[in-house]
Amino acid sequence: MSDSTVTKVDSAHSPRGALGQVYLASGTTTSMRMWREQPAGDPEPEVAREYETVGYVIAGRAELRSEGQTLVLEPGDSWVVPKGAVHTYVITEPFTAVEATSPPAQVHDRDQPAGS
Repeated sequence: MSDSTVTKVDSAHSPRGALGQVYLASGTTTSMRMWREQPAGDPEPEVAREYETVGYVIAGRAELRSEGQTLVLEPGDSWVVPKGAVHTYVITEPFTAVEATSPPAQVHDRDQPAGS
């Protein structure tokens, strides 16, 4: 019989990552995390991740730069970064967003900065 267990995560008690992310619910093939009030600043180095990311902007603004494209992300926007796409984010206003990653980003330190 397959696993039929449902889970709930209270974000007030969720673990925090080194990059400022709050880990939310996580299954075997997909996980969620939240970036809460990330400050504006210079872009991080470009990276390519071993997972697909789908996100939704709750508040603030950012630019997603990937593969020669620049997308302006504003409240209500959603986006996709394909697995392996070289990209970076430039936060232009304090930024809050929720992302889902597949496979889960936090498994085996997949979401750590390049070179860590």
